[in-house]
Amino acid sequence: MQSSNDLQQLLHSIDHKSYPAYKSLKGTYRFPAYTLSIDHVQGDPFASPSHISVQVPLKRAGFPQFCLASVLTRVTLSDYLTRQFATQVAKFSFRAKGSGKSGLISVSQCGPEILERTACQIDNDPQNGLITARFFVGFPANGRSINAKELEKILFDFLPVCVEKTFYYRNLNAAEVKQSIDLCEDQDAIRKEMKKRKLVAFVADGALLPRESGVSSRPMKNAKSFASPESLRITMELPHKGTINGMGIPEGITLIVGGGYHGKSTLLNALDMGVYNHVAGDGREYVLTNDSALKLRSEDGRFIKDVDISMFINDLPNSKDTRCFSTDDASGSTSQAAGIIEGMESGSSVFLLDEDTSATNFMVRDAFMQRLIAPDKEPITPFLERARDLYAQAGISTVLVAGSSGAFFHIADTVIQMDSYVPVDITEKAKVLCNEFPIPETPVHPFTMPESHRIMTTDPKAVGKKRDYRTGAVRGEESLKVKLQGKDGFSLGKQTVDLRYIEQLIDCEQTATLGLLLKYAVEKLADSKKTLPEIVQFIQTQLEKKGLSAFMEGKYISGGYAIPRVQEIYSCFNRYRRA
Repeated sequence: MQSSNDLQQLLHSIDHKSYPAYKSLKGTYRFPAYTLSIDHVQGDPFASPSHISVQVPLKRAGFPQFCLASVLTRVTLSDYLTRQFATQVAKFSFRAKGSGKSGLISVSQCGPEILERTACQIDNDPQNGLITARFFVGFPANGRSINAKELEKILFDFLPVCVEKTFYYRNLNAAEVKQSIDLCEDQDAIRKEMKKRKLVAFVADGALLPRESGVSSRPMKNAKSFASPESLRITMELPHKGTINGMGIPEGITLIVGGGYHGKSTLLNALDMGVYNHVAGDGREYVLTNDSALKLRSEDGRFIKDVDISMFINDLPNSKDTRCFSTDDASGSTSQAAGIIEGMESGSSVFLLDEDTSATNFMVRDAFMQRLIAPDKEPITPFLERARDLYAQAGISTVLVAGSSGAFFHIADTVIQMDSYVPVDITEKAKVLCNEFPIPETPVHPFTMPESHRIMTTDPKAVGKKRDYRTGAVRGEESLKVKLQGKDGFSLGKQTVDLRYIEQLIDCEQTATLGLLLKYAVEKLADSKKTLPEIVQFIQTQLEKKGLSAFMEGKYISGGYAIPRVQEIYSCFNRYRRA
């Protein structure tokens, strides 16, 4: 390992040289308070910025033991430090001048949800462990000539200040740090209590559910705070906050109803995001949902491969076997049926649905349509007829927003009406009305658990041929490349993986990780023998044991990745078009 003085001398030696000379800086350098590593150097000033990391010994950082006590507290502390580092770095970004991305200093931008990111990771060893922070720097240039003096400013003037103010406990707001750790432990306590009490979700009194807009995660100003209906109010004792009251949503089938614009979808959206812990001040920090909960919707045009959808769809006119169903272009009802089966395979124990984004013919068939179209002429068994069996036989609860069909009242265990963003328990009233408006019983196919026939295969057309540029001769196959398309998808080789409708995917860094994991699965694991669940289980095990380093091709881990849930891994792999 070289010293910081060596780095300074190198910078002086390459000043004004051609930009590729920056690559000589790759390596690790010892600074007085931390270790700096230049992991990857950009090819020119207009390319993606260089990858930098710093390592601070935990012993010197001085964080109390309560911050490092568990995986949960370490992830929470890492999230807090990433936000602090981003604040510090923003003061210096582009203060060093030059062409293209010169002077850029970039750190992961965190939303209100707490995710495990490669931007900051903390070892499980208070004595010999490290805090590792990863970020991006645009190495300065004049045209395409190195401007080493400006890079020296970044590495020797700006960065030490940012590191000192972020990663040393003595320079942080101790009360804020403790508040973050206390909050995550309280959130964990609520999740454990939910399991004991057989609840799928908890919404605290005083929570602020409405958001600023449909594209903003900030809480709405002057929003009405949440107040539980008395019949659903529960009390919990938390280790730090003490007594907390709120609405507990029990297992089973829960219906959320109400007029338009009264807050039905707002409540459901809060439950969608409740699978993640939130930071203080978000308004939803005490809104928690079973962490396996999966938001489902229809997806016209979705790819489906070898899914047993016979629970919902049978007796197709073309006699196609629905126990192992595949299509390149699914209808809304077929895609939603497949989504439920895939969700069961991913281990989800709660399904979240909104009538607005569901296929109408998949959800319900009214009495008129049942009389007009004979049951033996309708291959779809609607969700209305299966929701009860899903809970009774598979242990899967449903939370459903309904605004137009009264048929769902007949299967609901709990009915919550949203009235001007205020929840009202109308379960008993709904049951009385159900007796006055019965729905006809219709014969349905017996409920059977789906069988998995899902072998992970690849698409041979997705990989191009490597050719000699002079002769055109084939020299083998090109390695697959991942190109991120924001949060909503990525391309792998020549194929695009569309993730727009995976609504609990919240960060482009999660999408980047999904691209990395899928690439690994396609290149290393998909052998036409291993099942999809076997591959996902292997990946999950490796993530838990080794983290993302198990899937990186290079010798270093880059910033810009966040760990997704197993449900999102399944959702991504299921949308990869394969043979």
